[in-house]
Amino acid sequence: MSKVSYYTEEGLKKLRAELDQLRDVERPKASQDIADARDKGDLSENAEYDAAKEAQGMLEMRISKLEEVVANARVIDESQLDTSKVLIHSKVRLKNTKMNKEMTYKLVAQSEADLKAGKISVDSPIGKGLLGKKAGDTAEIEVPNGIITFEILEVFRD
Repeated sequence: MSKVSYYTEEGLKKLRAELDQLRDVERPKASQDIADARDKGDLSENAEYDAAKEAQGMLEMRISKLEEVVANARVIDESQLDTSKVLIHSKVRLKNTKMNKEMTYKLVAQSEADLKAGKISVDSPIGKGLLGKKAGDTAEIEVPNGIITFEILEVFRD
């Protein structure tokens, strides 16, 4: 059974665009690369042919994975979500109590995560540790290099 993932309308649109690009542009190009390599002679010693076949295999795996993700994707109506606690698509302003540093993150699906844009995955250790917390709560989150304590300052939506 596949895992359901929740996306914004924009996030799902990006996934579908990438899938369309791979199926409609990259797949025919990969087939053409294989045909071109096959035309160069003996396949047993043809490195171009082997490379083209391997690239096609990787492309097909990516297409298959994206098709599965899109098939199991659900768009979230953010207006229906509880704004008092941290859920997917919540923005969280928090403070690292050890470093006394404030930061703001938006919790998103794994494929939408972009740390530079302040978007972290709900499947990441920090994302999992924040889920369900409310403003004023403290979250002790185990990360690869120890335990970080965050104070949840504010939970809000865009």
